[in-house]
Amino acid sequence: MSTTTAASALDPRIADFLAERHGAGAADVEVRALSGDASTRRYFRLRTPQGGAVLSLYPEPFDVTNSPFRVVRDLFAGYGIPVPGILDHDGARGILVLQDLGDVTLQEALREATDAARDAHYREAISRIAQLQGEAARGPQQAACFSVAFDLEKLAWELHYFEKHFVEGLRGANLSVEDRAVLAEGFHRLASEIASWPRVLTHRDFHSRNLMLHEGGQWWIDFQDARMGPATYDLASLLRDAYVELPEELVAELCEEFRQRALPGEARETFTRRFELMSVQRNLKALGTFGFMKTQRDLDVYLPYIPHTARCARRNLLRYPELARVHGVLARHVPELA
Repeated sequence: MSTTTAASALDPRIADFLAERHGAGAADVEVRALSGDASTRRYFRLRTPQGGAVLSLYPEPFDVTNSPFRVVRDLFAGYGIPVPGILDHDGARGILVLQDLGDVTLQEALREATDAARDAHYREAISRIAQLQGEAARGPQQAACFSVAFDLEKLAWELHYFEKHFVEGLRGANLSVEDRAVLAEGFHRLASEIASWPRVLTHRDFHSRNLMLHEGGQWWIDFQDARMGPATYDLASLLRDAYVELPEELVAELCEEFRQRALPGEARETFTRRFELMSVQRNLKALGTFGFMKTQRDLDVYLPYIPHTARCARRNLLRYPELARVHGVLARHVPELA
């Protein structure tokens, strides 16, 4: 979705940038505001006589050379992962100009895709996850993304974010002292187990809205928060995506194909447990984000995705006896998890 933006309505930084780059021709540059995501960045499509691009406007100035986006983009490109090129930049104005990958996300493409096409898209996606993990493990690991991880502190924070913004914030739950203790103990146990698993480099937000279909293939976006995490992290993000519901048979097939390709030495039972527990954590974190976006930013756009995301979380919460008390508390306060 995009709307034409009059030059007079542009952020002064964009207007100044275009004037500096195009001079008198700046008036001929068509600028369209693109619908944004949950981040603080804003996006605009530029059309000039020379071609198109996407301008990413950050809320404040930044060092382009050392910015997480630039560092991770270059790293992923070196691994052979399709990522957008950087066409221009102006860090002082908080501007990056990127290759235009179009508007077709994997989520959009799936609306009219045949089952065969859907399956092919997902097989391409899981092969790229395996490619990232393999290439990152073989190469030097000096970039900053290798020094941050989904450790106990980060994982536990995300689970309590769910408790604060979804359970209490969006659903208005009045948790008792005992309820809070049960959730704290259960979340700590879940986060501790996940944090103990071997770590690989992850995209961090690998789902159908962050895969663009362009020139016959998938391109990755929104990767600037890449960090170390479990091998099942990106897989869980993709196959237990809040925005797309996949047949269980396909999820099982894709999981096994990924295990054989990326983790052939890991027992199937171990892999399944790690995938499902990782899915619980990811789904609860997504619900926390949806709650935050509604209660703190008054955005309704994520509300339609709550039922499916909650079903995914509920399914896996019920599979593990050690999470029974957590599910019991959540089921009393959150209808979707009952």
